Amino acid sequence: MGMQQQIQEAAINALQQLSGKPFTAKDFQINKTKPEFEGDYTIVLFSLLKPLGKSPDALGNELGKFLLEHNAELFSSYNIIKGFLNLVVSDGYWTSVLSRNYNDVCFGTGAQKHKKVMVEYSSPNTNKPLHLGHLRNNFLGWSIAEIYKANGYAIVKTCIVNDRGIHICKSMIAWQLFANGATPQSTNTKGDHFVGDYYVKFNDEYKRQVEELISNGMDKATAEKEAPIMKATQQMLLDWEAGKPDVMELWKTMNSWVYAGFDETYKRIGSDFDKAYYESNTYLLGKKTVEEGLQKNVFVKKDDNSVWIDLTADGLDEKIVQRKDGTSVYMTQDIGLAQQKYEEYKIDESIYVIGDEQNYHMKVLQLICKKLGLPYADSIYHLSYGMVELPTGKMKSREGTVVDADDLLNEMESVAQQKTEELGKVKDFTAEELKELYKTLSLGALKYYLLRVDPKKKMIFNPEESIDFHGHTGPFIQYTHARIKSILRKEKAQRNEVQETPLLPLEKELLITLESYPTILDQACKEHDPSHIANYVYHLAKTYNSFYTEHSVMNAESEEKKQLRLLICEFTANVIAGAMQLLGISVPERM
Repeated sequence: MGMQQQIQEAAINALQQLSGKPFTAKDFQINKTKPEFEGDYTIVLFSLLKPLGKSPDALGNELGKFLLEHNAELFSSYNIIKGFLNLVVSDGYWTSVLSRNYNDVCFGTGAQKHKKVMVEYSSPNTNKPLHLGHLRNNFLGWSIAEIYKANGYAIVKTCIVNDRGIHICKSMIAWQLFANGATPQSTNTKGDHFVGDYYVKFNDEYKRQVEELISNGMDKATAEKEAPIMKATQQMLLDWEAGKPDVMELWKTMNSWVYAGFDETYKRIGSDFDKAYYESNTYLLGKKTVEEGLQKNVFVKKDDNSVWIDLTADGLDEKIVQRKDGTSVYMTQDIGLAQQKYEEYKIDESIYVIGDEQNYHMKVLQLICKKLGLPYADSIYHLSYGMVELPTGKMKSREGTVVDADDLLNEMESVAQQKTEELGKVKDFTAEELKELYKTLSLGALKYYLLRVDPKKKMIFNPEESIDFHGHTGPFIQYTHARIKSILRKEKAQRNEVQETPLLPLEKELLITLESYPTILDQACKEHDPSHIANYVYHLAKTYNSFYTEHSVMNAESEEKKQLRLLICEFTANVIAGAMQLLGISVPERM
């Protein structure tokens, strides 16, 4: 139990005993005390004045005295400033936290919840390589899964691969027209890049054909429909749906090239999945659900045989769930896949990591599931995130201007090398050690930069800014960890019990920050937001650096202080490593 929760419980008990009235945590606020005032935590009294009929000073004094008298192990003093009761937590409490937890590499993790949570992320298309937007998706999905795991949940990581449809056929047609039998192997090209190049070639040729038809007198709308390459693509989709052997063979071959490329990138960024679903296996799902919905009068069939649901009473609109030819739409497929996931894993929560352009779709999906009375409807959670842009603007797949994930990773390693060499502190590293260090720093910089922002916000990614060793970055935190490890290589604490010694302000601030980690971890889980952990660990590293600048560890003013600070160093290193691991970031032992 964190200090904030302990104060809350102590205050509730005190208020009930003093007044004889019931109170809950919702009846008052507890905040960290502002730096300009004496104290560690503050109870805001204003909401309690009216129900208790007391002035701020009278209530503050009464509550403060009670807390000191009955919780002497927690509090050493209090003061009241204009309706705020500021509590000073005793040094003994903070040193006891240090003694108990300094060497606990799992500090902050929660008890087993006996609940299963599925996190779906990545969701790539097999017509192009992973790009910067996919990286934010992967990092968010992987991190939130690990945060849930640290909070005691059983986790299933899944991915839905969009491996069918007109966009896939575009790459296939372009390969037939322009490849002359080329393969990733014959061109020494990574498979997903190879196929993605043909997607761009399709759009270049399509644009050329449309312009040619327009120049021959055809209007634009007709030209876009009549362009030979588009008509060939639409025929290929029909052939795929009919299972035409040569089309199926080409589809399987080109997808296998893409999967090999994806696997390389996933391994490089540390993304993994327990189960992959494929749209080619799920696009027929949901038909049975449509029949059940018709029987329950949730859906209605129109004169042209199409099936719809009317959501206007819910502030939305009418939504088609089955085309007039009996084929499924994306909504139907998603309902069917959600049902399949639930039947396979009996999950208690299903988290979809999907961009905010799908907010409406996900809202409709959950609403339809609720109206159908499906058992998993309330467990659906859309972890919506904003798009990532570069300083140069938006990315466009069709025009080949998307920032490819592999190219970005290569650029980041190059920037990491340049910045590290500028510092000039790695002269004793071997070539292999340097290679690993650049990889660790570059991936840490990229992940941290994309995860430090609230997922709901759009963001601009700047590679140079992300690898600043002195800024709000992953490498700054990694460097802090390496600095601590350098101290601990020289000497470790000889005692595991902290001797009675008054805490200096920065020693205390660091211990307060460390003690709050389990609360931050719990908050990140409840709010589906890894940025809480990212910003916490930056604050921790910054606080440690202030402490380190102000107070010597190895040449402390007394042996007691030296032992105390060595334990603080070990505790800090463990929490930094644990928090960064939940973001998918490794911390080097030396830099």
